[in-house]
Amino acid sequence: MNRSVVRRRVLIAAAVLAFIAMGAGLGAGLRLVLGRPAGLTPNHAASGRVPAATPTTIPPERAVQILPADPAAINPTTPIVVRAMLGTLQAVNMVNVASGTVVRGTPSPDGTTWTSTEPLGYGSSYRIDATATVRAGAPVQRTETVTTLSPAAQAYPSLIPAGDQSEVGVGQPIVVRFDEAVTNRAAAEKALTVTANPPQPGSWFWMSNTEAHYRPQSYWQAGSTVTVEARLYGVDLGDGVYGQTDRTETFRVHDAWIAKADGATKTMQIFDNGQLVKTMPISLGSPGFPTHTGPHVISDKQPSIIMDSCTYGVCKGQAGYYREKVDLDERISNDGEFVHSAPWSVGQQGDSNVSHGCVNLSPANARWFYDHFGLGDVVEITNSGGPALPVWDTYGDWTLAWSKWQAGSAVQ
Repeated sequence: MNRSVVRRRVLIAAAVLAFIAMGAGLGAGLRLVLGRPAGLTPNHAASGRVPAATPTTIPPERAVQILPADPAAINPTTPIVVRAMLGTLQAVNMVNVASGTVVRGTPSPDGTTWTSTEPLGYGSSYRIDATATVRAGAPVQRTETVTTLSPAAQAYPSLIPAGDQSEVGVGQPIVVRFDEAVTNRAAAEKALTVTANPPQPGSWFWMSNTEAHYRPQSYWQAGSTVTVEARLYGVDLGDGVYGQTDRTETFRVHDAWIAKADGATKTMQIFDNGQLVKTMPISLGSPGFPTHTGPHVISDKQPSIIMDSCTYGVCKGQAGYYREKVDLDERISNDGEFVHSAPWSVGQQGDSNVSHGCVNLSPANARWFYDHFGLGDVVEITNSGGPALPVWDTYGDWTLAWSKWQAGSAVQ
């Protein structure tokens, strides 16, 4: 081989080695695609410089989500949720627009969501300012205003027994009275919870669109503790009426005091937790004013009241009219029936029924009864010749058989 050929081959080999060396140097930092580093323009390739990352512009609505999606007419009990869709939340601030009061909330452990933790007000606007760090670029801020619904009216639930930790008798029903009509009874009833210890089956019965009663299948067990919860705030009760507030009451059931008044024997037997402790002569309603039969529950007691026959239509100047002070009175119906002291009828007590529907007792027996019986205790009346106490009469709840009582519930 002559020298010219050898020289030519050496030059070719050297050129190949130089090209390989250049490729190896580029390959240490860049990927080669068709002879040019990926992602670089020809100008970049010529200069050998890699450009700095350019922040990506992301719409706030895409980076930060606020739920509920419709910001108008939100139920005040619905939690407001702020969610970072492309990263994490840096800060969330929610305030009442009118008062400036801050709404409390809790972030999730991973920092992607924030949830309000307290009810809002009716007919109120709230401003939400949220900042999220987006993985693809700079922080994104979103501001949104949400508004809660405005009810046509708000219904307040009054509860009986009233007063936390009160004590009542075994016949006391639970009563919820609304100051606005409730047309969606099922929604209201689902928001009412009764917890008894020991547990006892019970059910609601709607007396009207403004009043619901709850009772167990049988009288409450003596010594029971009962809690009623009315979680009505934010509940749609129908026709634009919403629950005004939540309420909770707890009461205790004391000993089972039950009086059994018999119009045939003209006596009343007193039982304490099932044991007969006293028997006393009585006088019930006369044939013209017979006492209602069935279980009656004491709803009120007063040391004395003025009884006026004009309240039931027999007024001054008419036969049978009376108006006088009566002592030691315990109401057992709203139809004017009481257990009370009646010194004027002591001679007839145990012998004949001469009252206007009340249970007449001697002053001594009335004092004993007044000292031992109170709200929620039971007076069962039989053989009086009168009709059954109406269920709507406070409290005629126990006159209905259990199956009929259950039928009065709006949630079957």
